[in-house]
Amino acid sequence: MNEAIELQKLRDTLDSIDDELLKLLNKRMETIHQVGKVKAVSGGAIYRPEREKSIIDRLHKQSLEANGSLNRAAIEALFLEIFAISRNLELPENIAFLGPEGSFTHQAAESRFGAMSAYLPISSISGVFREVAAKKAKFGVVPIENSSNGIVSDTVTCLSEYDLKIIAEVMVDIHHCLATTCDNVKQIKKIYSKDIAFEQCHKFLQDLGLDECELIPVESTAKAARLAMIEENCAAICSHVGAKIYNLPVLFENIEDKGNNRTRFIIVSDFENGASGDDKTSILVQLPNEHGSLVRFLNDFDTADINLTKIKSHIVEGISTFFIDFDGHKDDEKIQKIFQKHEKSIKFLGSYVKEADDI
Repeated sequence: MNEAIELQKLRDTLDSIDDELLKLLNKRMETIHQVGKVKAVSGGAIYRPEREKSIIDRLHKQSLEANGSLNRAAIEALFLEIFAISRNLELPENIAFLGPEGSFTHQAAESRFGAMSAYLPISSISGVFREVAAKKAKFGVVPIENSSNGIVSDTVTCLSEYDLKIIAEVMVDIHHCLATTCDNVKQIKKIYSKDIAFEQCHKFLQDLGLDECELIPVESTAKAARLAMIEENCAAICSHVGAKIYNLPVLFENIEDKGNNRTRFIIVSDFENGASGDDKTSILVQLPNEHGSLVRFLNDFDTADINLTKIKSHIVEGISTFFIDFDGHKDDEKIQKIFQKHEKSIKFLGSYVKEADDI
């Protein structure tokens, strides 16, 4: 009896805390509404990744000092969703992403813009850029790089062609699952997925004898899940979110051969970020076809003590082009000097908050 009374007291305390949380959240949303009015006059951007990072940094520090139970990952999970809800109440915006629904790009978009946003699945990377450039969507989410397959050529080409800026990056660990209505693998006769997913899960398929099944490539793992749901003796290699959308039971999780498969996604829009204090800058560089031109260009970064984090070569309309990432914000004095010196060779793509881990 005493245990029941004690449990009820704890539940009453939780109810009281929840009531107080709701009041505070409503107060936050009222303040956000006032911020929206100010931004409507000044034309300020609704999504400010550098501001969100500074808030999470501050809250994480407070949690550490108070020996709180919430670590940084938990604080991010809670507050990124609160930020997303706030933005939608302030000014609902469309988010275009490389579709379909249930894709890893969809997952990346939701991780930053929350479940309430208006999402537009687009069938091509160039289509995502077109929708944002035409202002039919405020933000676009596309893959830029995969740890197994390298740079995404279509994205680099679109960054060259369109006057949009990278305003954020998102790192997503790529995990595949085998989803099916079958009770065991012996019943599976056909497997749907993207051709690249078959390659990434080759050892798993081989170990379970599923490489003897009919492997049918389709344009997306989400479509694979939909087909496997309506056909007997079929399975799909897909994302967990794709299986969830179509209510397809998951038989095995994390079936990819390499456990460190990651994809880097970028968010593009029509504005530039302010400095956060922990930024990354991306540029495209086209240099004269002269001996040593790349070495001379890179030496300027070394002389200025700027840390280069990535250099990838790419061909854009027949011209050798370099996609380069480095630490810092474009408004930093030492970076400005390089931009001024190489003004004709550099296309600035964006300065944005740096993710903790890179590919």
